[in-house]
Amino acid sequence: MSRIIPTRYKSMQSLLSSYPRVRPPLSERHEEVYVSEYKRSRSGGGGLPGLVARVESWMHKQILGSGQPDRILELGAGTLNHVPFECNAQEYDVVEPFRELWEGSPQLPRVRRIYGDISEIPDSSRYDRIVSVAVLEHLTDLPYVVAYCGTLLDDGGQLKAGVPSEGGFLWSLGWRATTGLSFWLRARMSYEPYILHEHVNQVDEIVAVVNYFFADVEIRRFPLPGKHASLYTSLSASKPRIDVCAEFLNERRLVKVAGDGAI
Repeated sequence: MSRIIPTRYKSMQSLLSSYPRVRPPLSERHEEVYVSEYKRSRSGGGGLPGLVARVESWMHKQILGSGQPDRILELGAGTLNHVPFECNAQEYDVVEPFRELWEGSPQLPRVRRIYGDISEIPDSSRYDRIVSVAVLEHLTDLPYVVAYCGTLLDDGGQLKAGVPSEGGFLWSLGWRATTGLSFWLRARMSYEPYILHEHVNQVDEIVAVVNYFFADVEIRRFPLPGKHASLYTSLSASKPRIDVCAEFLNERRLVKVAGDGAI
């Protein structure tokens, strides 16, 4: 089993035990424009959001399949802005609890089912590909979701994700010089509270967790190799360690039941 662990953790268990995580709170002023800013960052269009969307298209392209019709589950589908990239989807389900993002989307007719949480998906469901774009860094219980994905993949299926190279030099410089600067010019407020509130996982933590639950993981970076020279990272994971996934999920469910006072 892979032992790729961020240096700030003594063991894989210490990393896993850091979940679930709690988001730092936002100020009242940041809360007031939270939804509009989130939609703005996901909608593309002209100006800076359009430029960011074009750069982010690298992640969308990295998680595409072979072109054959397949069954897809998208995690954190947001405004459904990845759906147009999947021209050959046989079935397209999504997990997106933020209803305000996908309501009214012209892509809704192409979506079969919308789940508010991955745990709502029936155990009998199977997918050829589970995909996400700029989502894994947001998950407060990343190991739970990745382990659950492992149990939902059909034989030969893949978990394919694109994430910002959070924790790297170029990413840190990039968001400050683009989205951060644009937000400050509009609102005269720092954008950093949104980054700290939303990005609860850094890229090396994401890579470590995916490697723990999957036996075969391919990593790519953009525009240059290495965490500090890249803006984005893509992961293509196959061969889930089903026994490891199941054991982790069972332990997490027992903890939840105990916390609810059922035992």
